Amino acid sequence: MSYLEQYKRWMTCGVLTEAELAELAAIENDPKEIESRFYAQLEFGTAGLRGTMGMGTNRMNVYVVKHSTQAFAEVILEEGPEAAEKGIAVAYDCRNGGTEFAREAACVMAANGIKVRLFESLRPTPELSFAVRHYGCIAGINVTASHNPKEYNGYKVYWSDGAQLPPKHASEIAEKMVKNDVFDSVKTMDYDEAIAKGLITIIGEETDEAFLANVMAQVNDPETIAKVADDFKMVFTPFHGTGHKLIPEALTRLGIKNLYCEPQQMVISGDFPTVASPNPENPEGFYLAVDLAKEKGADFIIGSDPDADRVGIMVKNDKGDYVVISGNQTGVLVLDYLIGAKKRAGTMPANPVALKTIVTTEMARKVAEVNGLQCYSTFTGFKFISEKKNALEASGEGNVIFSYEESYGYMFGDYVRDKDAVTAALIITEMAAWYYSQGKTLYDALMELYEKYGWYGERTMNLVMPGLDGLSRMKALMIGLRENSPAEIGTTKVVAVCDYLDGTRKTAEGTEKMELSGSNVLSFELEDGTTILVRPSGTEPKVKVYILAKGESKADCDAKVAMYAAWADGLK
Repeated sequence: MSYLEQYKRWMTCGVLTEAELAELAAIENDPKEIESRFYAQLEFGTAGLRGTMGMGTNRMNVYVVKHSTQAFAEVILEEGPEAAEKGIAVAYDCRNGGTEFAREAACVMAANGIKVRLFESLRPTPELSFAVRHYGCIAGINVTASHNPKEYNGYKVYWSDGAQLPPKHASEIAEKMVKNDVFDSVKTMDYDEAIAKGLITIIGEETDEAFLANVMAQVNDPETIAKVADDFKMVFTPFHGTGHKLIPEALTRLGIKNLYCEPQQMVISGDFPTVASPNPENPEGFYLAVDLAKEKGADFIIGSDPDADRVGIMVKNDKGDYVVISGNQTGVLVLDYLIGAKKRAGTMPANPVALKTIVTTEMARKVAEVNGLQCYSTFTGFKFISEKKNALEASGEGNVIFSYEESYGYMFGDYVRDKDAVTAALIITEMAAWYYSQGKTLYDALMELYEKYGWYGERTMNLVMPGLDGLSRMKALMIGLRENSPAEIGTTKVVAVCDYLDGTRKTAEGTEKMELSGSNVLSFELEDGTTILVRPSGTEPKVKVYILAKGESKADCDAKVAMYAAWADGLK
């Protein structure tokens, strides 16, 4: 069916509301907009769905959500009657439309005979992962677009281990969506009827308490917190999202007395009225928190994204200014702190392991190995980190004490299999308080780590390629780099090219197989110790370039990063 036929189908399907029909009628003389909305289905990948909201097959709306959920229900039913009985957990964040999308997804699952545990109100992503594991569900759904701008919504899908869906099941859902009609194939039922029949159960505070019990069990050094609690000060912002409740609660239970929550950004809103983008990776979003921190004399600032799976921090530097600590740097600080804290407390497990992704700083590996830990790299995404954790611990090869990726995602413990801003906020705060007891800021601590482990510098660049030709441009860039790999980048020789699609590493001496394969990522290893990785985003129209440099000093690292960034900028 052509995009114009799809458009007409939606206009005449008889199920759209007056407002929805008016939205589509308004574009009847705009063929480019019609094509943009109807040229394809919104792509269903291993992370689920994500897109701008609006009517159309290539937009996030209630009909696309129901269509996807019907396909997901069919995949679950193919697992057998026990899977339907185990059921599914459903959560949502502060996004506009989130409540409706989550409820409609629950009703589709219920109509298919699959039991649902639906959160009473918005909850953090890690609590959904926890609920899947805690209640023994077969799967989970979380309605969220993470840190994307307000125009977006999304639909993350999870399997029984609490991690995002395996590729096999994601492919099956995508195939069924192609076969199923967006309207006629969907089963649904009345929400109140589903509750009355016990097909939908509402969950809330009891699940919060079970989750928080696991979070608080990660505390390493309550004595130090108690010693500094009267003087230590911090600011928190949830950027209008789901961190507003559980993160302050966890920090209060930790013993933090001087916790200042930024009042304007504690207001729940899918419009994110105080920020252009609710992403803790963007320092400009912290402006209100910085003002509050200056007023209160706070020692550091912490912020979580709308679904509370990512967390970012700002700390005082040697001049007393609040500066950003990157995800790479925060992860290194946490890893080094955890190693020391667990050794001091006598809680370090046998065969301890740290996990990171291939695009995350190699400084993490240095910290781990110097301290006697193994460090493994996985593909980008906590689905892959979770798979590696599960495999290591099931085989007895290692016990993972910490996992992270450079994009502000951190995972602790055994109760979640995704990024977790609630626990991360707890541990980062404990770490900041411990350094405070030593008369140091986190900035001081970071500088000491560079002196101890060596100087590293990183930058992530986003080569944005929007529009209908965006995907073809992204594909052409990757093909070009594969077929004509650069011999030099900047003025530095490329000594190895790693293609993670076929799992090969090519050097002047020949080609060897790598442990990892099956992901569309290229890595260029340079003569000066720098690694540059290039990969298309799986959720947004952009190619990401990661520059991981090592040098003799900060200035040396900065110079290398700047030189390679100029090369990357030329790829657009």
